[in-house]
Amino acid sequence: MSFLGSLFGNRKKFESAVLIDAGADSIAGAYVQYVEGEMPAVLYTQRLPVEIREGEARERAMLRALQILGDTLIREGAPILARTTGKGSADIILVSINAPWQKTLVRTEHLEQETPFVFTKSLVAKALEETSLKAFGKMLVDESVIGTILNGYETRDPYEKKVRRAAIIVLSSLIDEPVAKDVISVLQGVYHTRHILPIAGSSLRYQAVRKAFPHESDLLILDATGPVTSIALVRKGLFVAIAEVPGDNAADTWMERVETELAELAKQYPLPRTIFLLARESDISSLRQMLDTIHLGKLWLSDNPPKIVSVLASHVVGLVRQATATSPDLSLLLMALYLEHRISDVER
Repeated sequence: MSFLGSLFGNRKKFESAVLIDAGADSIAGAYVQYVEGEMPAVLYTQRLPVEIREGEARERAMLRALQILGDTLIREGAPILARTTGKGSADIILVSINAPWQKTLVRTEHLEQETPFVFTKSLVAKALEETSLKAFGKMLVDESVIGTILNGYETRDPYEKKVRRAAIIVLSSLIDEPVAKDVISVLQGVYHTRHILPIAGSSLRYQAVRKAFPHESDLLILDATGPVTSIALVRKGLFVAIAEVPGDNAADTWMERVETELAELAKQYPLPRTIFLLARESDISSLRQMLDTIHLGKLWLSDNPPKIVSVLASHVVGLVRQATATSPDLSLLLMALYLEHRISDVER
């Protein structure tokens, strides 16, 4: 059973969370309050740069920044949490670990019997346990069911229905094992808790964007928030494929690699005409200009290029309340939104 499942299974009231966004160039944290029937409220945020010393591995620099961030959250953020909720400690820590230490994979598992059977959460949990991914040097930290097809039809409310065949689309989060262990160790040292839920950053952001824009059934999600860009393809509301584009977002080779990956996807699937671009707001304008130089229209066999939607913090603040004067941080807002829906899924 997952931590969230055991948390609700023990009838403990879920009230607050610490969010950690661990990236290669910066690291961020937040305290968030969850009240039933209300939007999640971000009470405190902090983002720090990852400063690499001469001869130092990037993961060492990230872990050092994580320790500093944790101390700052305890010193500055915990008193705000205590004044708001009456308790200075959070119920859970959600940590999003980003490239180059994460990998996101998608697969489809099929369940079929000659006689009708009831599709249940326990059946899904057993299927995931039997087919869970294993990769050398990687830790499987999360498997999220992001789509369900019953008797050939996609459904958003699949459980307790009688079916003959089912397919579940699973998004798996793999983290470099030494990094995952070190991140968890640092957080346990700061917060003295084992209630830590890690996930790959690209998996979390994909799921959060789908919650933020539920009516967009056909789209590409271009996630350029870190040094490795991911491209997720969604068709008819279902996750179809994911590709990764390594390299510096500011380099000329980035445009070529994005075009190459899109061309590969186009060989297998018709490409949607909407691209959601995720990036730091300071990078959005330059990345859009770079995408415009690719002449994307030719990949769609059209003179008209696809529509590019820059996902900004302002798109999410209507779903997550920013209860602090600090400027909204898109990555942290998406984390708060993701966790709200993860809680709701466990409660159902």
